[in-house]
Parts: sequence; structure tokens; C-alpha cells
Amino acid sequence: MSFSLPTGTDPASVRARVGMLERLLERSFTVPGVNMPVGLDAIIGLVPVLGDLLTTAMGAYVVWEARNLGLPKWKLARMGANVLFDTAIGAIPVVGDTADFVFRSNSRNLRIIRRHLDKHHPQTRVIEG
Repeated sequence: MSFSLPTGTDPASVRARVGMLERLLERSFTVPGVNMPVGLDAIIGLVPVLGDLLTTAMGAYVVWEARNLGLPKWKLARMGANVLFDTAIGAIPVVGDTADFVFRSNSRNLRIIRRHLDKHHPQTRVIEG
């Protein structure tokens, strides 16, 4: 089975790419026993400083993709605030690592992008099961 990351700049490719990144960062594994989805954001965030910088950069990439789609500045500001809040809370030892399980900035930002695409580019909608 081959896996191909959509590389285009069209709204459908951006939707697919950001959706895959969100899944990887927020819901790529399930914690046994509690059945809670966890992603690389929570795992990489356990590495002091470097982990937080890396996950912030990936969150900023999602905002950059939204900017390229033409989202209004107020939506970009909201998305940026989500990333900054996640970064700030993540910098606090132990508390920040726990917060990664609750405050999922990438999932929040993906919802903002999806709502925009559903309204302005309805042909990009995907039936998700």
C-alpha cells in the first residue's frame, strides 16, 4: 500500500494535508486502558524545550497553510492564539504535559479551517466515517 501526501496548493490538497498533520499530532495513538487518543504533540512535548519548539513550529505551519487559503485575519489571529496558548502552557513542567491531552490546538485550528473550506470551497468536503 502506498501513501502519498497531497502537495498541491488547491483547497482540497490543503484540507487533506492539514487533516493528516492534525491526526498525527493529536490522535495517532490510543492510550490502552483509558481509550484516549494521543498524538505526537503530547509525546514530543515531553522533551523539554526542543519538544515544545518542534510542536510549536508544526502548529505554526497549520496557521501558515490557513493564511495561504485566504482565511480572514481574525481567524488567523484566533488560530495563532491557540498555538501560543498551547506553547505557553506546554512550557510548564508536568502541568504542560498534562494539558496536551486536554487542549488540542491543532484540532481546534483544523475545525476553523474546515468551517472556512466548507463555506468557501464546498467541493472540498470529505465524508468522514
